[in-house]
Amino acid sequence: MKIQRAGSQPSAKGPAEWFTGTVRIDPLYAVDAPSAMAGNTVTFEPGARTAWHTHPLGQTLIIIAGSGLVQRVDGPIETVLPGDVVRFAPEEKHWHGASAKTAMSHIAIQEALDGKAVEWMEQVSDEQYGRSAETEGI
Repeated sequence: MKIQRAGSQPSAKGPAEWFTGTVRIDPLYAVDAPSAMAGNTVTFEPGARTAWHTHPLGQTLIIIAGSGLVQRVDGPIETVLPGDVVRFAPEEKHWHGASAKTAMSHIAIQEALDGKAVEWMEQVSDEQYGRSAETEGI
C-alpha cells in the first residue's frame, strides 16, 4: 500500500504553451511502474482552457467543482458540472476548460504509452472559445 498525502507535492502553473488563461495543476499521483497511469487535479479560472490535444490511450475527467466546457474536434461544445465524468477516446482531439464566468476543477487521469501521455496542438482561439461560451449561454 502507498498513501500519497494531500499537499505533499507542489502546485504548478499551467504552461502558456498548453493553456490559455490561469490554470493550476496539483499532482495527485505520478506514473509508478508497471502502471502507466497518472492523475492530477486541474483548476481553470473563468475563461481558461487547454490547447487542442490528444492522449494515446485516452483520458478521463471527473468534474469536481464549478462549470466547464469540453469539446472534441468537429463535435458540439458540452457544458460539464460537478459529478460529470468525461471520457475521451484514444487519439481523440479535444479541449476542456472553465466556462466564461465560472472556474472549474477536474481530476484528469491518463495513461502513458511509451512514456508519452499527451500530444499538444494549437491553442483554442478566443473566437472559438467566445462562440462556445455564447452558444452555451454561460
